[in-house]
Amino acid sequence: MQSYPEPALALVKKMADVAAQSPARAIAFQGAPGANSHRAAMEYAPECLPLPCFSFLDAIEAVKSGQADSAIIPIENSQNGRVADIHFLLPESGLSIVGEHFMPIHHALMGLGDGPFTAAYSHPQALGQSRHYLRRKGLVPMSYADTAGAAAYVAQMQQSHVAAIAPALAADLYGLNIIEHHVEDAPDNTTRFVILAREALAPQTLSHDEAMTTFIFEVKNIPAALYKALGGFATNGINMTKLESYQQGARFQAAEFYADIVGLPGTPAVDRALEELAFHCKRLRMLGSYRLGRKRD
Repeated sequence: MQSYPEPALALVKKMADVAAQSPARAIAFQGAPGANSHRAAMEYAPECLPLPCFSFLDAIEAVKSGQADSAIIPIENSQNGRVADIHFLLPESGLSIVGEHFMPIHHALMGLGDGPFTAAYSHPQALGQSRHYLRRKGLVPMSYADTAGAAAYVAQMQQSHVAAIAPALAADLYGLNIIEHHVEDAPDNTTRFVILAREALAPQTLSHDEAMTTFIFEVKNIPAALYKALGGFATNGINMTKLESYQQGARFQAAEFYADIVGLPGTPAVDRALEELAFHCKRLRMLGSYRLGRKRD
């Protein structure tokens, strides 16, 4: 908790104390109160008790230890790409994806006075989503752990020439003036969040809903390995909506992949595709099946 700026500490403690009284209703999120993940938790489950955590690892640990029933983690943004290294965090955590939530993201420029400002603090994602605005205004982007934390830090610094880019809610919480709303570069700026829990949802409980299944896999280090591994999804008519490669460790050999498909294990087409995938892979790990938060066209 001591890693938060001073203006956020009382709010963090208050929210943590409330969540501790009913862990089954608590949803952990990364950031200070007022962050976009805080908003996402309230949108996804309006009756929840949001539990602020300083880092993604802290949010995951809160679920593993039973302090929270689940965590809501941003994983990708429509303008600035990957947010959290979910393919590194999830396998190590032992948690499963049990839901997803899409939320429009709007940023505001805020500060103690009316400017002029020379620099703006925010999370690297928010800075990336507002990079053209920052360039036009001649503001130096300054990285901080999260958006609302940046607002609290600007309030703590008591310097009139620095600003924060954060949700408008953060200005109310930390006593800042909003200089300009909607400073994100794209009006359709959207972030996808996933909800993590200790227990995976049983695929049969989702059989009447459109559902997504997420998994990671490592292909064999042979020519055309990925082509062969993915062939079963094409021949079985399975829609793969996301495929992202990454390297694990310093081997720089066969790539590992994070994938989303529309469908559920237990259905013949998905089972055939996954069986073929497994045959051509060194490793296949299911990360969860869950209801679609948004239909994929």
